[in-house]
Amino acid sequence: MPIAVDIDVMLARRKMSVGELAERVGITPANLAVLKNGRAKAVRFATLAALCEVLECQPGDLLRWEAADPAGADG
Repeated sequence: MPIAVDIDVMLARRKMSVGELAERVGITPANLAVLKNGRAKAVRFATLAALCEVLECQPGDLLRWEAADPAGADG
């Protein structure tokens, strides 16, 4: 997937656990794990805003676009 999720980076910078972040954002640790491991198909703006508020960051600190790897393409 060309969208990479860097929640782990921000958690490390803030010295915060996944459980603490999930509680403060108001989502389950399981749903946060799906998001942080890049398995989510979508994220609500409200959830993204809550993550940014708790982690004191911008959306671009949590999400970034990566070009597709042409070597992995069918060919």
